Amino acid sequence: MSERQRAERGRGPGNRHGPGAVEKPKNFKAAFRRLTQALHPWKGWLLLCGVLSALSAVIGIFGPKITGQVTTAIFEGLLLRVRGGGGIDFAFIGRTLLFLLGLYLLSALFSFFMHRLIARVTADFSFSLRQGIGEKIHRVPAGYFEKTAVGDVLSRITNDVDSVSQNLNNVFTQLISGLATLVGVTAMMFTISPLMAALVLLVVPVSMVLARVIFTGSQKYFKAQQRQLGELSGQVEETFSGHQVVQAFRQESAAVARFEETNGALYESAWKSQFFTSLMHPIMTFVGNLGYLLVVVFGAAQAAVGRISVGDIQAFIQYVRNFMQPLMSFAQVTGQIQTMAAAAERVFEFMDVEEESEPENAPALGPVKGRVCFEHVRFGYDPGTIVIQDFSLCVQPGQTCAIVGETGSGKTTLVKLLMRFYEPLSGRITLDGTDLATLTRREARSAFGMVLQDTWLFSGSILENIRYGRPDATDEEVKAAAAGAHAEHFILTQPGGYQMEINEEADNVSSGQKQLLTIARAMLADKPVLILDEATSNVDTLTEHRIQEAMRRLMKGRTSFVIAHRLSTIRGADLILVMHQGEIAEHGTHEELMRKGGRYKELYESQFEPA
Repeated sequence: MSERQRAERGRGPGNRHGPGAVEKPKNFKAAFRRLTQALHPWKGWLLLCGVLSALSAVIGIFGPKITGQVTTAIFEGLLLRVRGGGGIDFAFIGRTLLFLLGLYLLSALFSFFMHRLIARVTADFSFSLRQGIGEKIHRVPAGYFEKTAVGDVLSRITNDVDSVSQNLNNVFTQLISGLATLVGVTAMMFTISPLMAALVLLVVPVSMVLARVIFTGSQKYFKAQQRQLGELSGQVEETFSGHQVVQAFRQESAAVARFEETNGALYESAWKSQFFTSLMHPIMTFVGNLGYLLVVVFGAAQAAVGRISVGDIQAFIQYVRNFMQPLMSFAQVTGQIQTMAAAAERVFEFMDVEEESEPENAPALGPVKGRVCFEHVRFGYDPGTIVIQDFSLCVQPGQTCAIVGETGSGKTTLVKLLMRFYEPLSGRITLDGTDLATLTRREARSAFGMVLQDTWLFSGSILENIRYGRPDATDEEVKAAAAGAHAEHFILTQPGGYQMEINEEADNVSSGQKQLLTIARAMLADKPVLILDEATSNVDTLTEHRIQEAMRRLMKGRTSFVIAHRLSTIRGADLILVMHQGEIAEHGTHEELMRKGGRYKELYESQFEPA
């Protein structure tokens, strides 16, 4: 990978945001508003959850008031007994406690159903987010994945979605029940003593100001934490997928140092975000104790003059505790809200990536003969750096067009344009006279079969990997394609044969064997236009000779584009293009180009001693 590519992917020296950088927080309100909009399909269930949560909290609010009445009844009964008259009304106390038990059971029942519903909603929401990301991946331009770390995309799908759903569950339940408790407790305190209730409310502005200061100061660390977690995932994925290369070049210490740098930056942002969040607990504890102090002082004074009963003081103290609990919960929720918003922002950033546009009313692709034309095509990955300059070419049906040239001359870029992984800046590419840009990508790609130098196999059986290009193929057709690609011998020597499982990294088969399987896949797909990009680069000379024979049979009657560095493999091509700096330097058959004595002859003789 070049330094330019490393910088573009955000994992090399050119990365503008180093591992230790703290990314400037984005619009928190916009992220939260977007999250609210995404939850719109579940608004009915969320409303029901809110009602159940509020009912559970409100029912529980009456508990201290009722226990205060019981306390007053016991206290007054004891006083009457001391004075020689009456006693404790146990019947009243029994009825009251049974009523209180019923209230608590009802409150618990509402809470149970609320938690069950919110768990279902968050699970459905997570499923929907991942489903949306999974569909989005296939609509994002190929260029995005060349500039973005795979681990970062994976982190958005896993870590960030999980963070949104988990925190959404906690935030919703705590906020709704907390608000209901706060309003209800405040009302109950005013029914007992408006003066003491007003004194308790004086501490609220203090707590709100402190919470806002901490919230504002910590937001950037929560955002940085999610971003650095994505960077760390990317580094781990990259290092493990290439661990053999890392070991071969003895770069273990460099990989560890790079990991430790990012891990250290993650540690810094993580502990700072958690530190700011944890500050709220001691601050709110102090505010709560201040409220208790005010209640004790003024409550004692009120009781001394007979303006308030002992049971009411006891109930009021419980209400102060209940009043402070939501405030402390809100303090903890601030951290969860920030984590949720930061994670949601990253998810929505990916969902907002510009998609590949498809033409409206695109025609269906009829029977393909295979005439492929490039008409004045001009292209550059960066519009300021042009790779393909005014490229024109027509390949007739059934012809084999070989493309050769030094590294960076534009050979693979032509294939990417042909497959519409990228679009030309100007000019057009036609298939049987139809501009590929007027077709949907799915329709355009249905005419092409590919075998690339970079082989790709998925976790599954050998049979499933070959059948990938044509899912409806029978087992016999799969085996015939494998035999045609000279892959059958090695397959039958594997444990399980065609049912052998390719592991996740596809490293339980050799590079050459993977190449044979991808060739068999292309043979089975049986497309009218073939693209072979160094298709025999990872096989030995004898196997290469056999594959060439199979390829000649496969390419017969089909339009084929063959990119090759080993020029011996394309001597029989109908047309050979010699690419140089994005232009056709020479073209013709092997014999014609050798007679010209130009660049092709120079390339050929660099591989073979001249006769």
